[in-house]
Amino acid sequence: MNEPERPPRIRLLMAAFLILAAAGCLEEDERNNINLVITGSTTVLPAVERCAEVFNRAQDDMRVQVSSGGSGRGIQDVATGLADIGMASREVKDSEVRIFGDLFVEHLIGYDAIAVAVSREIYDAGVRGLSSEEVSRIYSGEITRWSEVGGPNVMILPVARIPGSGTGDTFNEMIMGSSRAETEGVEVNAMENAEIKTLIVQSDKAIGYLGIGYAKTGDIRPLAIDGVSPSAENVKSLAYKLSRPLYLYTWDGTSEAEAEFINFVLGPEGQRIMEEEGFFPAGTSDGDGGGSF
Repeated sequence: MNEPERPPRIRLLMAAFLILAAAGCLEEDERNNINLVITGSTTVLPAVERCAEVFNRAQDDMRVQVSSGGSGRGIQDVATGLADIGMASREVKDSEVRIFGDLFVEHLIGYDAIAVAVSREIYDAGVRGLSSEEVSRIYSGEITRWSEVGGPNVMILPVARIPGSGTGDTFNEMIMGSSRAETEGVEVNAMENAEIKTLIVQSDKAIGYLGIGYAKTGDIRPLAIDGVSPSAENVKSLAYKLSRPLYLYTWDGTSEAEAEFINFVLGPEGQRIMEEEGFFPAGTSDGDGGGSF
């Protein structure tokens, strides 16, 4: 015998209950599956990757995913919605504001220095430092042999970053006089800091620029610029010419999830990771960390 058909009111109440139950499950599932996407600077990448690993292990509410591509990509991705946070080793350019709008939110997370580095062979042969002018003339093609700056009589192999790199833009602006400067002496362009380091290590005549964190280990040597070495004290005081701030960018405000991760980076554990990766804290020169939301 068939069961009597339920009245319409009962059917509607059951349907409403099922919808609310499903919504509750979905809301909880969404909370546990938030993916925070971060892209950008290869300089900032190692520290932010480590922060993300520690952050992901400490909670289950969201997953932070980090990938590189250069400061230009990070800034573009966060403006176009392809990323939640953009990593950059420079400030947003006026040209980027004109293209995307003025809704970038800047979060200072530390300081870095661009090291101008050479192979151990060149360093040991007597090139321990260069003036800004000498570096500029090497990259413009005016100085072509190491013997012209106190080194061995071999050709110089200048290595630079590809367009879109925050490291490259900062180097060109501070050394060449403009972020769009022509570097006619450059023979090889590389995408990332690690690639620059490999090229220097594999050559006995190369010069390249890269984040100081990459120049502290391995068979390369950072040079003094204008007589000032890229030491912690000189970078924090900005006495070293190629010192620079590091940023995380959000777009049109900062969401709760974005703020939670950025606060972690600015907190004691995040700032310790920044220091371990060769960077300097976001706070004052005595090592205090940055603020939070």
